[in-house]
Amino acid sequence: MSAVVTRFAPSPSGALHLGNARTALFSWLLARRDGGRFVLRIEDTDAERSQAEHIVALQDDLRWLGLHWNEGPDIGGPNGPYLQSQRSASYDAAFADLEQRGLAYPCWCTPLELDVARRSQLAAGRPPRYAGTCRDLDAAQRAARAARASAPPTLRFRVPAGRSIGFDDLVHGPQQFATDDIGDFVIRRGDGTAAFFFCNALDDAAMGITHVLRGEDHLTNTPRQLLLLEALGQPAPRYGHVALLMGSDGAPLSKRAGARSLGDLRRAGYLPEAVVNHLFRLGHSSPLQGLQLPDALARGFTLEHLGCAPARFDDAQLASWQKDAAHALSEEAALVWLLPAMPPGLDPAQRAALITAVRANVVLPEDATRWARIVREQPAPLDAAGRALLEAAGDAFFDAAAAAAASQGAQPADWPALTAAVRAATGAKGPALFKPLRIALTGLDHGPELAPLLPLFPPGAVQQRLLNARHPD
Repeated sequence: MSAVVTRFAPSPSGALHLGNARTALFSWLLARRDGGRFVLRIEDTDAERSQAEHIVALQDDLRWLGLHWNEGPDIGGPNGPYLQSQRSASYDAAFADLEQRGLAYPCWCTPLELDVARRSQLAAGRPPRYAGTCRDLDAAQRAARAARASAPPTLRFRVPAGRSIGFDDLVHGPQQFATDDIGDFVIRRGDGTAAFFFCNALDDAAMGITHVLRGEDHLTNTPRQLLLLEALGQPAPRYGHVALLMGSDGAPLSKRAGARSLGDLRRAGYLPEAVVNHLFRLGHSSPLQGLQLPDALARGFTLEHLGCAPARFDDAQLASWQKDAAHALSEEAALVWLLPAMPPGLDPAQRAALITAVRANVVLPEDATRWARIVREQPAPLDAAGRALLEAAGDAFFDAAAAAAASQGAQPADWPALTAAVRAATGAKGPALFKPLRIALTGLDHGPELAPLLPLFPPGAVQQRLLNARHPD
């Protein structure tokens, strides 16, 4: 059995969105599981929309996810080049071969003519397909069309009539398409560039791709690609069309609809382990439980567990995986992750101590920034319940607390001694002791343990906040 070779072939026309990231993940997992190869190919034939910075960004995003490739534009490989814009010679040779054998022909139909034909077919209750206007022109007719044309012709593939094209989709099972419903399709645009599914199919064959996982919106491209590969005598990969990824509104995820890209999640501080674990379970059922590393996910990945129903991206589920991933970080990794979130003015030891103190309450770096500001600058604004609890504790309680803090100096560091002194002076215990102190110092009735936080308050801040609690604003 030959090795599994998968690929991810994005178009560098924008940020890598989560639907494409999931497709890349599934393709990587399949290759990784079977000890195969994962190829990165950039489909940049659309010169107007493709940008070099997007190529760099999508490679950075894939590396951040942990999806490293065996062949690609940056590392090369035996089947390069891996930028489609550099493979035009092979496309031109295939065009010439098909045209010479009468399997492709030039088409001068204008967009207006095609639109009129389409509307006529729809009005007659027929599926729209190319009417074959230029299919059987003789040499003189072609010359006449060329003479009066205002633009170069496209090149259309001559679809054989009366055939059925079948294949076993890795996700959806057996598929059948009638060639009479397809119509001759464009394989070379008027500007001379190859159509997407033409170069896509040729490159898969040239690079030895054995399995293609892609979005189910490409399902109808497959019979066209199978016809092309058959005509060119090239092997076809096995295709699997993955259900689309939907947003909370039930519509396909898109940047236009406000969906976040992978880069957006990176900049917000999401961890790659969280994103990978969430994407793995979107449209893929698995008995794996809990946060898993990519290699474990590869061992648990099966094509049989890919579902046909659309999967829904859930921000709440992602947040849950993010919490698990954040809490699974080593101390060193947590410092690297959260150091950029720390405010200026702290020495390295203070930054490390603050991160260690708050990390159990951090899901995203912005949470660490918030707690750093609460500790170093001012408490969070009081809500009505917090204000009522301070008022119920009373002035005597906070006088005793401030006195206990002052007895330890400008920067108290002994939380057990402080609470013991307040208990002895006021008789308060349990929630009646700890909640007023927490709210006075942080403005909140929940949060990190106060014992490690106490030494991190600015000098004089603990005593001042306890005194301020006597008259909450």
